[in-house]
Amino acid sequence: MKPLLYLCAILFSISIAHAKTADPKIDKTGTVLGTVLDAALKQPLPYVNIIIKDTKNTNITGGISLDDGTFTINQVPEGDIIVSIQYIGYKTVNKNITIGKNNYTVNLGTILLEEAAEGLDAVTVVAEVSTIQQKVDRKVITVGKDLTTSGTSASDIMNNIPSVSIDQQSGNISLRGNENVRVMVDGKLSNVPIAQLLKQIPSTSIKEIELITNPSAKYNPEGMSGIINIKLHKNTKIGFNGNLNVGLTHEVFAKFNSSIDMNYRHGKFNFYGNYGNNIGKNDNFGSISRLDDNSLQNFKFQNNGKSHLYKVGVDFYMNDKNTISFFTNQNIYNGNNTGSAIISYTSLTQGQLFNNTSSNNSGQYNLAYKHEFTDENETLDIEIDYNDFENDELANFDFFNFNFPTNYVDNVDTQRQQTTVNIDYVKPITDKTKIEAGLEARLFNTNIDYMSTGQSFSSEGDIIPTPSTGFDYNRDIYSAYLTYGKTLEKWNYQVGLRAEQVIVTADALKTFNNSSTEFIPFENDYFQIYPSAFLTYNPTEKNSYQLSFSRRVDRPGLQQVNPIREWSTPRISSFGNTKLQPQFTNSVETNYTRQLEKGSITAGVFYRIIEDNINRYVFIDRTNITSGNSNLSYDNFDNTTAYGIELSTNYRPTKWWSLNGSFDLYSQKQQGIIEILDTDDIQNASVDDILRQDNEVETVIWNLRAFNNFKVSKKLSFSLFAMYRGEEESIQFTRKPMYMVNTGMRYNFLEDNRATFSFNYNDIFNTMKFEFEGSTPFPNIGGFNWESNTWNIALSYRFGGNNYSALKRKQRENNTKSGGGGFM
Repeated sequence: MKPLLYLCAILFSISIAHAKTADPKIDKTGTVLGTVLDAALKQPLPYVNIIIKDTKNTNITGGISLDDGTFTINQVPEGDIIVSIQYIGYKTVNKNITIGKNNYTVNLGTILLEEAAEGLDAVTVVAEVSTIQQKVDRKVITVGKDLTTSGTSASDIMNNIPSVSIDQQSGNISLRGNENVRVMVDGKLSNVPIAQLLKQIPSTSIKEIELITNPSAKYNPEGMSGIINIKLHKNTKIGFNGNLNVGLTHEVFAKFNSSIDMNYRHGKFNFYGNYGNNIGKNDNFGSISRLDDNSLQNFKFQNNGKSHLYKVGVDFYMNDKNTISFFTNQNIYNGNNTGSAIISYTSLTQGQLFNNTSSNNSGQYNLAYKHEFTDENETLDIEIDYNDFENDELANFDFFNFNFPTNYVDNVDTQRQQTTVNIDYVKPITDKTKIEAGLEARLFNTNIDYMSTGQSFSSEGDIIPTPSTGFDYNRDIYSAYLTYGKTLEKWNYQVGLRAEQVIVTADALKTFNNSSTEFIPFENDYFQIYPSAFLTYNPTEKNSYQLSFSRRVDRPGLQQVNPIREWSTPRISSFGNTKLQPQFTNSVETNYTRQLEKGSITAGVFYRIIEDNINRYVFIDRTNITSGNSNLSYDNFDNTTAYGIELSTNYRPTKWWSLNGSFDLYSQKQQGIIEILDTDDIQNASVDDILRQDNEVETVIWNLRAFNNFKVSKKLSFSLFAMYRGEEESIQFTRKPMYMVNTGMRYNFLEDNRATFSFNYNDIFNTMKFEFEGSTPFPNIGGFNWESNTWNIALSYRFGGNNYSALKRKQRENNTKSGGGGFM
């Protein structure tokens, strides 16, 4: 509901600006400024309407409050005026002032808005249509019913978000075409692997998605392309209230999801809870044709999973100056996967059948304390966050018509813990300047134990029992930051600096069948400075310009450095590289936002220089060259660059038609190593026949998305979504274009439209698939398909009501790269 109110406030303010009348007789103007706070919570209220009227109650000019509750209205005519402070759900406050001699700048100080007695039941908690708002350092996508019914999980709806895409084969997420992005939930990193986490979060549990493409020094510097923060529903409405959602999706198999959000606020306490689940099977299939040996690999996978997401929390408002909050997130997952990889030659068919069971539990525990000083804008925040993750996986591999490998079983146990402590201090120096400072410690540890009944090749080429491997990885990060910001009439700027000391130790211990061991240690300690700068210019209420710079880092993710085999098929296996070094990115970005009479449009340009670029590379399996098998890993390469443009808009051509559209185009260089066999006689090939070559690819990719919502009546609406993802060339292969069209309808019913029924039909032309062709290390063409041609029905019901007064929780960004897999 809050983002919808923000949008209404912005549009209303624009209409007020249009109503401004110019009096040629007036040659002296003044300025009115102040700060708006919630009277009960003493929290800033953004997007409050500030309306300037004359004594006849005629609108003269106006504006809105910023994120910190402050506002400044310039060019206020001389004379007696009325300043009306209005916000939906709160009592209106009117101030009578005079602009005149010796009084051309009037500071109203702190204005406390009290909640109105009447409720807001006519305003739904979840908006019908998703909105996109461009803020100074981020895009905020409010997830409406149109998105929640277009897919059952966070992974399903991410492809509908500007600049974001999901690799449906591996589950990896990318921002502006780059997978070096940090993903968090409620401002916190989860120890659940990102691809799995996105599939576990029900779309109906998501309130907002934030895209922070150029974060300031206040934020952790990880992520070349930025941060994606998924905010789950939490409200602080007075009394008891909530939402209930159920949905069913089907193509090959049925998939069920549901969620419930509940809240109870009374007196000094606010209790809230959220539960969501995803239950069902998924069908995936694909093929790869090898042109060098005329073989065809057919893949088929079925994933059967049950995930449960719980969140409970409490806010305790001790007094006007002190608040204590606690919440916990719990993820529980159980899955069973089956599949086959069949390789067909002219006169022979070979195959691998496999199944695996996995279960994991992840728990997050967060304690936060907030103190406000005498000046409400001076604050101290202390936060402690602990996250643990446990995963057990048992995988069975059976082969036919293979001399090697033989049938085997893999057992992998994973344990991870992360503790984060933050201290943040904000101090206004004057009405127009402030500093922010903070300290942070992040302590991360993971331990992976791997055992197998299978066989492997030794470095000498002999067949030996697969060694057991233990991998212990520790990374401690200690950091401090300082930012300084100032407002100069129509200009705003902020500069910042973050310093970090990183201590990394990793030990891999391989134990062989003859009781011999191989110890692989690794250390990497380094100190880095990360500057950032932001400049904003607002010449008018309709125009806004922003320029920013930041230096960032991509620390290798756990899967990228883990030497234990991540996954394997008869022809390719994936491993990490323990010697992988971090890569650093210097990023410059500029944006322009134009408020239109019926919406807004934002255009942006970015440029990045990447040092010690991390990329994947494919190399020939030297322990079994004659098989034509390959291995997949990571390495550091030379510096590279990326640049691009973005356009996005919210526009309402008519009262019944609204449009969210986006277009992005970017160019990027990729550097890597490729290997080829310099012989046509693969059966007699040796290491001497392997040619190793540096390769560089520069490609231009463009993407287009358009979401249309058509409102037939107050109760009935239809939607049409279309997306196109252009061809992309990488080091190993070229991905073909991808596109799809989705349709949907929503119907509201019951009193105050508390209930909503929706129906969506996705990928109606069944065109969404991953197709590619490549030449290294062996020439091949292929493709993968998943259940994209689905229909979905969903029902949501809102209960409770009363006024909205959300506690603005600090969204702290703690981030670690999670490397992913995938055949390519």
